[in-house]
Amino acid sequence: MTASDDEGAEAAADDRQCTCGLKKEDHQSNCSQCQRRSLNSSLPSSSSSCSLLSFDSYPVQDYDKLWRVYTASVKGFSIGAGLKGGIALFSFLSRLRRRRSLPSSKKVEMASISEDVILALKETLRYGLFLSAFAGTFVSVDEIIAALGGHRRTAKWRSLLAGAIAGPSMLLTGLNTQHTSLAIYILMRATVLASRCGIKSERFGKICKPLTWAHGDIFLMCLSSSQILSAYILKQDSLPPSYKSFLNKHGAKDSVILQGVREIACGMPFTNLGAIEKYYKSIGVDVKLDPQMKIPCSIIHGNQACATHFLSFLLQAYQRALPVYLPVYLIPALIVHRQGLKKRPHTILWKGLFGTARSSLFLSMYCSSAWIWTCFLFRIFKKCNIPMVAMGTFPTGLALAIEKKSRRIEISLYCLARAIESFFTCMADVGYLPQSKNLKRADVVIFSISTAIIMHCYAIERDVFRSKYLNVLDWVFGVPLPPYETTPRKKAQQVSAGFEV
Repeated sequence: MTASDDEGAEAAADDRQCTCGLKKEDHQSNCSQCQRRSLNSSLPSSSSSCSLLSFDSYPVQDYDKLWRVYTASVKGFSIGAGLKGGIALFSFLSRLRRRRSLPSSKKVEMASISEDVILALKETLRYGLFLSAFAGTFVSVDEIIAALGGHRRTAKWRSLLAGAIAGPSMLLTGLNTQHTSLAIYILMRATVLASRCGIKSERFGKICKPLTWAHGDIFLMCLSSSQILSAYILKQDSLPPSYKSFLNKHGAKDSVILQGVREIACGMPFTNLGAIEKYYKSIGVDVKLDPQMKIPCSIIHGNQACATHFLSFLLQAYQRALPVYLPVYLIPALIVHRQGLKKRPHTILWKGLFGTARSSLFLSMYCSSAWIWTCFLFRIFKKCNIPMVAMGTFPTGLALAIEKKSRRIEISLYCLARAIESFFTCMADVGYLPQSKNLKRADVVIFSISTAIIMHCYAIERDVFRSKYLNVLDWVFGVPLPPYETTPRKKAQQVSAGFEV
């Protein structure tokens, strides 16, 4: 189709008779449809790199600022409560299923069902208030600065400051609750966005060029796995309690087994071989362990061969992984693809089920390969020590190749944040790093710096975001409406005014 054809089509569209019922001379001043046609070509698209929050493309004069603050707060609460509530629901159901399988003597030690429900509701409310306060604070500060200093004059730094001021909203999740892992993860996300901006820059483009490596996400995952899984075996105290519980569940090894591997890796004498044999006997396996053993394969998988243990562990790990990824794909589908579910529900549901199956395979392969790689390395070198554990857990990250390309960077950054926290905790425990006592909430400081960078990129360099994240941010933070559109409240006022006339 030629350019002249396009111009003709546009002219024909403009000449179509308007259905508003207004007189011809009143169209341009009062008809929203005619205004939309005249202004549509000058408005920036949601995928453009220009700043929608700087309002360079159209004047800011006719949108409801209070309505923008209100809707941002409500939508922030819905996302925070929805995500945390969904996770809490699946966690509650898994605990309920586990409770039914336990004997009555152990049920007494667990929290009651009512306590679990109350805790889940509290966590859901806290995270809802956290994101509600963050979105409302950001939009409020953004509007106040723009009103005082002007939209164009403050466009380059307004969102940076608003994001930093909104960061302390994290305290609403609990004044004494540390979120170091979350803060580091958000910092990693901010670093990725900043690096994408650097790649576009003429000044920093050459420096950031290595960040475009096609398989950098898998390398980061291998690096993170070496630290995380080594800490899981050798020093679990360096990991956050929730993440440690997650690893213990999916690592599927009793604490006495991990203690035995820890003792042989650290060169300490065995103190619990009898407890290990007793554990295996309780599950129907008769094992006799040699106190002079050099490699811990018999400790890890008893009488099974390494390859046989890998296959049996993989099947069991896949069953454990499925409940983890159901909410990961189900909840975002309800939020991000809420409109598409009405039009093509079968396609979206199939993609969700396929994604759940593939991600579950990744997690099960990740956990299974951790044991097969370490066993393989121990048998080659005929010894087990701390460097061998670190080397054996490094290639475990290769399992990330199973995941979808767009999800690899997300998972690798999440694990990198956990690995960094664990690494510095280990360094501080052995005395290589001083433990800071003055800055008790460093996580809030890191989170605020990170959100400042992210919201600055959101306002100025929008094309460094993937479209799905950009759509969610636009939906929550409410990019101000163009002059020809009105908020629902203003529409209601106009309708009522029309009836009065």
